[in-house]
Amino acid sequence: MTAGRSGAVAFARVQDAPLSVDEVMAAVRHDRAGAVALFVGQVRDHDGGRGVAALDYSAHPSADSVAATIAARYAALPGIERIALAHRVGALVVGDLAIVAAVSSAHRGAAFQTCADLVEDVKAHLPIWKHQQFEDGTQEWVGIE
Repeated sequence: MTAGRSGAVAFARVQDAPLSVDEVMAAVRHDRAGAVALFVGQVRDHDGGRGVAALDYSAHPSADSVAATIAARYAALPGIERIALAHRVGALVVGDLAIVAAVSSAHRGAAFQTCADLVEDVKAHLPIWKHQQFEDGTQEWVGIE
């Protein structure tokens, strides 16, 4: 990476439309990038030993801004070329994509580590709450403390 140059955030957003892995991958392509790390989080059919029927994600109005701030922090790391991040809100069912994140860099180590750290940071700090409905009729909110 050239001194003083940092990577770019292609996009970092929260959206109610279905997510596209292809869009995220295309957004991080760059001639200097020899590696792209991709994370796709999808709604699974269980949590804590209970079957999941469906879930809803709700976001604070600042969620887009927070996503952009988080992504920019990782885009500024040495060797990172591009970052794209999308998180879904609204009603989702088992198999739907909840988050798609990609990081491109010159080398795989930086791409893997940065993508993993980015996703953990998003999970810890993005103001999004999950309301899960279970097959047994029970429900719970996750992320509200």
